[in-house]
Amino acid sequence: AGSKLREVFDKINNLLSGKSVQTEGQAVSVTQHPQGLEFVYYKLAEKFVRHGEGEVSFHHDSAFPIAVVLSGIWELHPRVGDIFLAHLHKKCPYSVPFYPARKEGTSLEEYQRMLGYEVHDSKVEEQDHFLKRMSGMIRLYAAIIQLRWPYGNKQGTHPHGLSYGWRWLAQMLNLEPLADVTAMLLLDFLEVCGNALVKQYGIQFWKTLFFIQKSYIPRIEAVTSSGQMGCLSRLKSFVQKCLQEKEIPLPKGILTPSFWRT
Repeated sequence: AGSKLREVFDKINNLLSGKSVQTEGQAVSVTQHPQGLEFVYYKLAEKFVRHGEGEVSFHHDSAFPIAVVLSGIWELHPRVGDIFLAHLHKKCPYSVPFYPARKEGTSLEEYQRMLGYEVHDSKVEEQDHFLKRMSGMIRLYAAIIQLRWPYGNKQGTHPHGLSYGWRWLAQMLNLEPLADVTAMLLLDFLEVCGNALVKQYGIQFWKTLFFIQKSYIPRIEAVTSSGQMGCLSRLKSFVQKCLQEKEIPLPKGILTPSFWRT
């Protein structure tokens, strides 16, 4: 509910503003320790990224309530946004976007970690689990760049708005595609913020979508084996449908004005 989300936002904002906040039966304040505020900035930003790789990866709709709270906190406390991006880029280099190359002397295990895989006791996580986590983080990022906290300062600009999404898309299309990963990330990104991007960039966005269909999808196909076609097929049909209907659908789970009255 919208009222519940406001409670969560107010509690986080009060904590970061140095006020005393009740949690688990005790009052806490960042002023209790000289580095209390820095510690809370760090842990809060880390927690938001964890929501992306956990909650959002399983429940796509949850990207929007989480993103709108982070967007509002970021506006009032820019340090949270900076540290959030640092955590996000480390956990999901594709959010830069960046495909790390393996350097001489880098062990396979270390390289897999650089690519975003979780490695425990020399065991690398399953590909499906890895893709799910990356998908959740990109969806959260794509939701953040288009959402403003509705009770904030309408005069100010978004601390990390749609121009960053436009840049991400352009940079992504300048990279050589990777099997599995590229198709999934593009589909996630376009499903979540394609509608917002077309409203902002109009004809430029449609040209980009046409480029993806005509030039970039064939390049993804060239590096994709027959067993990895699932996500690529979904990306192809999504782009084709959008171009045919000259419309990008609103993302599922977007917060409507009526949500804030609940």
